[in-house]
Order: sequence, then structure tokens, then C-alpha cells
Amino acid sequence: MEAQALKGESRADLKRTRVKKLRTEGNVPAVLYGNSLEPRPLAIAEAEFAKVIKASASQNILVQLDVAGDSQVALVQEIQRHPLSGAILHVDFRAVSEDKPVIVSVPVEPKGEPYGVKNEGGLLEHVLFQTKIKALPKDLPEVIYVDVSEMRSGQTMHLGEIPLPDTLQVMGNKGIPAFSISLGRAARAEAAQEKAAASAAKG
Repeated sequence: MEAQALKGESRADLKRTRVKKLRTEGNVPAVLYGNSLEPRPLAIAEAEFAKVIKASASQNILVQLDVAGDSQVALVQEIQRHPLSGAILHVDFRAVSEDKPVIVSVPVEPKGEPYGVKNEGGLLEHVLFQTKIKALPKDLPEVIYVDVSEMRSGQTMHLGEIPLPDTLQVMGNKGIPAFSISLGRAARAEAAQEKAAASAAKG
């Protein structure tokens, strides 16, 4: 994941009246913490941060935060929004080291049309929507896209079967299902015929 450039300013006045003025000036209050840093109140331009969000494919956003010439790589930890307008109210940035792995939850999305859906009348069931990944910040994916085009009717793909580069480490149970293809009409009919034939043979 490439870090997106973002400028910030140190914020010394933490009074509520000053925070309100920040917002009217088109800025958003924020805080930078983590990686042995003391929490540092900041202000960032709302329009610039909105561009960063728009350029990101998921909630995992890596930024190169520049504050008065002091540069720090950070993950967007939390974005607080107004419940009605959706306006950004506050942003938490978690400082990270470029040479130390971090753990984040990454969305898991299917790619392609499964054979079992296209040719066997099955239905793709998306079971796992996100998973925790451990990696260096630069290697973090925004989204894990999984090729399901070869999946057949009745087949299940588990987390541990998803092909990932060596730079990514899956955290958690690799045996949980990620995608499955329900039995199609032809497969159900064939199974029913086999069951009927078995019953007739026994009779």
C-alpha cells in the first residue's frame, strides 16, 4: 500500500470554541499517537483528507503525514463523522514504523464469475468479508481480491486456500470458509437420481 501525502498542523489550543472555529475554517481536528509517540493534537484540511479517502479502495488508509517538516508514516485508525450530515468530525492517526509489521483487517472480495455459477446453475456464497493480515505497512493490501472463476458447484474455498504473497501473513483460523458455491440445479438433480437409484437397489 502506497502512503498518500497529507499535511497537518500542530494544535495547541484544545478548547471547544477553538475546535469549532477549526471546522468553520475548513479544517478537521485530529490526533497522532502510537509507536512510542506522545499523543499529538493536529489539524488537517478537510478537503485534502477527503481526497485521500476518495483515492482509497477500503477503510485501510496509509498516509505520509507531514507536520512542519516532521514526516511520519501513519494508518488512519478511526474517522468520526456527524451522524446526519456525514461530515468528518475527527480523525485518529496511528503512527507506524516502516520496518515493523502491523496487523489490520482487510476486506476480502471475489473476482471473476465462478464456473459453478455460469455452467452449473450454482450460487456464489460470500462467507468471509474481511480477515486480519500481518505485514509491513508498504505491503498492506487495501483489498484482497480472490479469483473464484474455477470454483465448481458444491465447492468451498477456505481462508488458508486463498493464494497470498509471502509478504502477507494471515492471522486466525485458516480453516474457516471464505467462499462456497451452492449445488446447482443439475447437481441437485444428479444427486437426487443417485439417491433414488440407491434406494431402488436396496429395495
